[in-house]
Amino acid sequence: MFIFLVLFQDFSKQRQVRKKTVSFSSMPNDRKINSTAACMAFMMEGCEMKKVRSNSRMYNRYFLLDPDMRWLRWEPSKKDSEKAKLEIKSIKEVRLGKKTPVLRSNGLSDQFPDECAFSIIYGDNYESLDLVASTADVVSTWVMGLRYLVSYGRHTVNMLEPNQPSLRTSWIGSVFELADTDKGGHIDLFRATQIIKGLNPGMKEARIELKFKELQKAKDQYGEAINMDTFVEAYCELCTRPEIFFLMVQFSSNKEYLDCKDLMLFVEVEQGVEGVSEEMCREIAQKFEPSSEGRERGYLSIDGFTHYLLSSECHIFDPQHKRVCQDMTQPLSHYYINSSHNASLLEDHFWGSSDITSYIRALRMGCRSIEVIVWNGPDNEPVVYIGSSIASQLALSKILDIINQYAFESSEYPLILCLVTHCSIPQQRVMAQHMKKILGDKLYVQLPSKDEIYLPSPEKLKGKILIKAKKLPPNCMDSEGDVTDEEEGLEILRLCRELSDLVSLCKSVQFRDFDVSKREQKYWEVCSFNEVDANRFANEFPEEFVCYNKRFLSRVYPTPMRIDASNMNPQDFWKCGCQIVAMNYQTPGLMMDLNLGWFRQNGNCGYVLRPAIMREEVSYFSANARDSLPGVSAQLLHIKVISGQNLPKPRGSAAKGDVVEPYIYVEIHGIPADCTEQRTKTVSQNGDNPIFDESFEFQINLPELAVLRFVVLDDDYIGDEFIGQYTIPFECLQPGYRHVPLQSLTGEFLPNTTLFIHVAITNRRGGGKAHKRGISVRKGRKAREYTTTKTTGIKVVDELFRASTQPLREATDLRENVQNAMVSFKELCGLTPAANMKQCILTVSTWLMNSERSLKVTVDLSEPYPVMEAQGPVPELLRKVLNAYDMMIQTSRTLIESADLVYSKLTQAQRAGLDFHEDLHRIGAKEGLKGRKLQKAMESYAWNITVLKVKQSGPWSASKASITVTLLLKRCTNSID
Repeated sequence: MFIFLVLFQDFSKQRQVRKKTVSFSSMPNDRKINSTAACMAFMMEGCEMKKVRSNSRMYNRYFLLDPDMRWLRWEPSKKDSEKAKLEIKSIKEVRLGKKTPVLRSNGLSDQFPDECAFSIIYGDNYESLDLVASTADVVSTWVMGLRYLVSYGRHTVNMLEPNQPSLRTSWIGSVFELADTDKGGHIDLFRATQIIKGLNPGMKEARIELKFKELQKAKDQYGEAINMDTFVEAYCELCTRPEIFFLMVQFSSNKEYLDCKDLMLFVEVEQGVEGVSEEMCREIAQKFEPSSEGRERGYLSIDGFTHYLLSSECHIFDPQHKRVCQDMTQPLSHYYINSSHNASLLEDHFWGSSDITSYIRALRMGCRSIEVIVWNGPDNEPVVYIGSSIASQLALSKILDIINQYAFESSEYPLILCLVTHCSIPQQRVMAQHMKKILGDKLYVQLPSKDEIYLPSPEKLKGKILIKAKKLPPNCMDSEGDVTDEEEGLEILRLCRELSDLVSLCKSVQFRDFDVSKREQKYWEVCSFNEVDANRFANEFPEEFVCYNKRFLSRVYPTPMRIDASNMNPQDFWKCGCQIVAMNYQTPGLMMDLNLGWFRQNGNCGYVLRPAIMREEVSYFSANARDSLPGVSAQLLHIKVISGQNLPKPRGSAAKGDVVEPYIYVEIHGIPADCTEQRTKTVSQNGDNPIFDESFEFQINLPELAVLRFVVLDDDYIGDEFIGQYTIPFECLQPGYRHVPLQSLTGEFLPNTTLFIHVAITNRRGGGKAHKRGISVRKGRKAREYTTTKTTGIKVVDELFRASTQPLREATDLRENVQNAMVSFKELCGLTPAANMKQCILTVSTWLMNSERSLKVTVDLSEPYPVMEAQGPVPELLRKVLNAYDMMIQTSRTLIESADLVYSKLTQAQRAGLDFHEDLHRIGAKEGLKGRKLQKAMESYAWNITVLKVKQSGPWSASKASITVTLLLKRCTNSID
């Protein structure tokens, strides 16, 4: 950070002729806040903001910083000018957002967005000055400037002398000197432009050249020669991202860079990385800091920090999911399987042509189920083509060669070959010969074991190709015979023995109904569903469909009405447990985004383990759930969309020029209870670095099936509005400050095009869709939603589950008491419920260390539960914080000490309930239940077992979390003593 005193003096002179209001968001680019100097200058010029009083009334006042940077003043005011001011050195903390009781009050909370509010905590009694600005940009500038003065103002306000180069200016100056090969003190405009573009890929050359010309004009310099001062100034103005500069100031203890301790704090507290060490942070500096001096000392300047945040280490996608990270030993029916429909097509069904490269592309993208439609060909050679695309026939042998070559290039797990046969018996025999010869030992032809009840696992089937097709009935002893027909493909009804024998674990059969399947279907038999029928089953029989898919594989294919090869929404069928949802890979758009994004989460191996609630033999799950689920801990997702980088014009836009006006949709896709979207504002005429600064909250009731999607659109479009998108499974999100790489409509990553966001995930239970506010509130005992068991109508079973009512309530109270205490502690620390304990302890320790009064707080670490006590009088706010801390520790202690007993009661109830599982159908029928009533009893029984399972894990998980918090406090509170 480079700061020039001359700049302060210039703006203090201009204050006399200042305008009454300043619209920060409409400032020209040369007023962008890219240094502390620009920040102070803006504050000294001042702007209008609303002052919020404790009675919830708001008053317009003009706020400005004195030229000596020691006082904050406002006007007009009923007070005299000497009272309408605040001394900078009295400020204890500057809070961003609605983080004081005044701003959280019900009368105000809906009147302005969170990002437009901030509070100044000051004085020995920790009073608050609560303010609301016109835009988030104005808030960021004031918060950054005030925090800087609070951190460094007590020591010196002289900052850096004009002739003292900073770490950054020294480095960029050395870059200039290397380019100035003839040592003439200048380089030509083209060379200067290329250097800055090389240092910041994605920046437009026209923008760089324009900045040089603006600076030269301001200095009455003309021509193609750029001197060092102009080069350094242009670089700093063009290449400083205000939002990252603002973030660095929050953590920097050295004014112009992050040292190793600063970086450790950021990586551990904000990014949620465990086991952070100084050595790790030195390695980060070595890798990302451009200046040699910074690398030697382990410092990150603003440029190094920006490079680090843009790197893969700060990518939103958790790198653990880039490799296979799920249990691959479950039955095959317990996984979602990446599937392609009509893999040979390049376009739609009517006009599209068949092409062999489509198979290669699908296999390389992780497809584990490929459809091959085979017809009679010339010279007794079977061919592959779709619909009317006879002109582009592909020899089956060539297709098999490609499959053999690429089958396991991207994944070692089994490939399912879905054969749709329209061939005569002679050509069927040729098909079988080709498959045996070309695929060889890769073909899995071992007969299924009748002693098993589930399919083998992907792990056991590694490197194998399974044929899904018709098979002759066991009683057929001839070399050929008739087989039943299915709707898909309208295959011929005669089948030869040679082709039939290649089918083992994926025998195609026709679906009749769920009751018949439960009685008669074998685990190695697979049913295919037209999407219309699958949708009907999902809506009319959601629980039965889920139960069916626990044991059997089901394949859903698009309706023939989709002649344009459009795609169905795979989530509609994943929520029912359908494993193989066949997608038209040649058709880009939302549905393919969801499919490709979803299958990234397990090393892109083509298999994703389904949620536990959809796999367990006794569990309740409805595909159409519109509320929280038994057996699943709901999560609260906090997303702050901060900015975008290098957003291009939509490819198909007919609008002139390169200007875009971007806005962003943040979408959640999953079960119906989770599906929602939120939209940011539109940023006018800025695609280079648009600032959004908007926060959203989403309740995620089934995290294992949820997908987050960012879509960037252009509000100033003609013809095409799509800029880019990125889709990521909820389970793959990394918390903290992250960059999101954007992809084009067809899936290619757009070079240097990103979104900058902040992610936080917290636990929350209870139903209801998420809104922008009101999700993170505490629930009193009267307002709590206690999960209860359901009546089955079977007396002996109902009596058993009724006995678990009290321990269920105890488990809920234990958990809610701890969560409420934690939220209270966080809020009194001036943080949101999304904050972590490290941030809370850091805040309290900062208050104590920065206090001018002699405050002493001791932490007793000798006990299992650390006690934090004040020695002597303390301000009211600090007393409330210490009381909230004590309440959090006490509720955690109660939970930990009570968890075993509650767990034991629930375990006994669940085990006793499971004893009825095998005979439940018979017992229910004996008590007169039949038809739908008996089915309902079975569902209620499954619900009760599921509820007891989650309540067992609830206190246990919270207990472990509380122990973790206790250990964390022991470590973090060392600095408070």
